[in-house]
Amino acid sequence: MKGIDTLRYSDIFLAMYSDNGSSCLHRNHSHVLVYMYSGELEIKEHKKITRLHKGDCAFIRKDFSVQLTKQARKMEQFKAVFLMFTDKFLRNFYCRLDKESLPENARRSKVSLYRLPSDRPDIVSLFESMTSYFNSGIRPTDELLELKMTEGLYVLLNTDKNLYASLFDFADPWKIDIMDFMEQNYMNDLTLAEMTNYTGRSLATFKRDFNKVSDLSPQKWVIRRRLEAAHALILSGTRKVTDVCYRVGFKNLSHFSKAYKGLYGYSPAHSN
Repeated sequence: MKGIDTLRYSDIFLAMYSDNGSSCLHRNHSHVLVYMYSGELEIKEHKKITRLHKGDCAFIRKDFSVQLTKQARKMEQFKAVFLMFTDKFLRNFYCRLDKESLPENARRSKVSLYRLPSDRPDIVSLFESMTSYFNSGIRPTDELLELKMTEGLYVLLNTDKNLYASLFDFADPWKIDIMDFMEQNYMNDLTLAEMTNYTGRSLATFKRDFNKVSDLSPQKWVIRRRLEAAHALILSGTRKVTDVCYRVGFKNLSHFSKAYKGLYGYSPAHSN
């Protein structure tokens, strides 16, 4: 995006806005530990809005209903570090843990945002050591990146034992990650039965697992995701409304227009 500088090292994402007018909205696709250097991160969690500023640190659980907006604030450009914990990294880490040391009765919270005390020595040490990479242009080694990700994970595990349940709440190995599958296939015309089959689940297990990551039903989630994709395409100005309708998976233009207006408050034709 114009006016935004970003650095992506493995699963560490450093973002810096060079334009005070810039902002960026996206959904939270991975477990994230974020530390704010400047600017503002607005986190919309269902109907609740939280804003993080300089010195704030937070854990944001993987949740497709959470929206993140990164923007400048009071003439300060946006600067933040995001540690993104992928399932692969978490599985590898979990395999090395002493299972007998795992806390008993840990419970996965339904709250997606967890603010951490940013003045804690382990948090300060972790993120101050990463500050220089914003402007140096020097890529950290893979070994250092692995160390920083591991430090970040221990920051979380030493904060609240219930985060064990959130971070290591894996599906069985033979099951496909449910939201990865939905993101890749929301434009396809799949029945609920096909979704459950393709992800290696029974209907009851599919609904239970889906309920962990979204407040919407699978069918309503698909409609919402198609509308979001349509909205982005229409605003880009590269396609006609009719083309967008069928491209994102709708079969009926009238239904598409009605659903679009219901979500955004105006018809697709008046989006530009």
